[in-house]
Amino acid sequence: MASDNSGFYYNRFPEPGTVPKEDENNYNKVYFHKLGTPQSEDKLVYERPDAKELNFYPSITEDGRYLILTVTHGTSPKNRIYYRELKSNGDFIRLLDEADASYDFIGNKGNIFYFVTDLNAPRYKIIAIDIKNPERKNWKDIVPEHKKAVISDARIINNHFVIVYNEDVKHRIEIYSLDGKFVREIKLPGIGTVSGLSGKQKDKEMFFGFTSFLHPLNVYRYDFTTGKLELFFETRLTGFDPNDYEVKQVFYESKDGVRIPMYIIHKRGLKLDGNNPALLYGYGGFNISIMPSFSAVRLLWLEIGGVYAVANLRGGSEYGEEWHQAGMLDKKQNVFNDFISAGEWLIKNGYTNSKKLVINGRSNGGLLVAACMVQRPDLYGAVVCEVPVIDMLRYHKFTVGRYWVPEYGNAEANPEHFKFLYAYSPLHNVKKGTSYPPILITTADHDDRVVPLHAYKFTATLQSANAGDTPVLLRVETKAGHGAGKPTSKIIEEQTDIYAFLFKVIGINY
Repeated sequence: MASDNSGFYYNRFPEPGTVPKEDENNYNKVYFHKLGTPQSEDKLVYERPDAKELNFYPSITEDGRYLILTVTHGTSPKNRIYYRELKSNGDFIRLLDEADASYDFIGNKGNIFYFVTDLNAPRYKIIAIDIKNPERKNWKDIVPEHKKAVISDARIINNHFVIVYNEDVKHRIEIYSLDGKFVREIKLPGIGTVSGLSGKQKDKEMFFGFTSFLHPLNVYRYDFTTGKLELFFETRLTGFDPNDYEVKQVFYESKDGVRIPMYIIHKRGLKLDGNNPALLYGYGGFNISIMPSFSAVRLLWLEIGGVYAVANLRGGSEYGEEWHQAGMLDKKQNVFNDFISAGEWLIKNGYTNSKKLVINGRSNGGLLVAACMVQRPDLYGAVVCEVPVIDMLRYHKFTVGRYWVPEYGNAEANPEHFKFLYAYSPLHNVKKGTSYPPILITTADHDDRVVPLHAYKFTATLQSANAGDTPVLLRVETKAGHGAGKPTSKIIEEQTDIYAFLFKVIGINY
């Protein structure tokens, strides 16, 4: 929003039909919309026709002085930063234009800009750049990289840095002065996840959400003057007692000996006799951490005596950018090995057996479970593969698939990429005459992120190749997309079908 509230800045793609179809997700531009006027009168603020694949995300500094553009290319975390004075109509200054690291603008004090960056700091640090003297030799490290924890979020509130750290897949909050001195740690309600950290630079208070596997999202208020943290809004559930369940975190070794964390949730007093149904969830990609979270849908699985496990695989950001890079491009097989090892650990330690072990993932996680099923069909009793990426040789040709090239690679453009993509691409590694476990594949007819053809082709290929009589099912949601914004009614219908499938093939009576 403009500093005078007269309008707002936004980015948009070309109107369909004004560019070739393959360019409808290119040529991103920034506009200003004045409130009370038609969009056709919006003023063009910035474009880069010479670099059609760049995207521009506008924001205004809290003091109203500068318009910031965060410039991205696909899903690569390495970005650029452009800016200009808000009242200026001049050219944008390309403050950071090398795309050599991640730079997250968190605020400014006059001409001093603060960023969270992984430049020479895979667990991230906070730096200051004086835009009047922007040469790299003048940059200052304010809060250095932590020895163990990763910066998940940071804000300037009450003229202090409020930093959310992730250490072993648990959040904590620490406060630092603007010159980088540690002030205090805010004691959180337990082991869980902080979200929605909010407050302005001069505010005396801030708010944030906190959730865990057994507690839904609650909102907390922190008073900087008194140092007191209090519950501001509580989500109350009836008929559910979190004390009836337990959460534990274990660490297991992957195929190459790397230590991988995994959360396990189940009823108290669970017998480790190897006969419990277990659902193993994973994602492992795009620098995304899978943190503790609450799900009402998950309660049904726990209620019937099921074990729910979340493996924090390489490819995410649980341990910083090095952890991410260890699970991308030619190292993607590490992610599958991590997940396979998680399933083996659960079986070895008496939580379940191969006939009752379910694996589940969606989107990039759909690729995960598909690849693991193809590589180890003997290990699983059922697979729930949601909106998956399957054809790794051609994924970049459809809708926004090209955005993922920095993460996966491009088999068409690079012969070396072809080798490792072909080696694990689920579509190309289904073997005729193999008995595959029961699988439910889901997609939606209007998914323009991961197009339905991935699910369609995988279903057809599996049905043709499967030597057993296990079901290979495809569920297509209509009038829906990749998942975000799906109405509650559709979520209930989808989860009903998923649980009905699992109860049937695993043999659960409820």
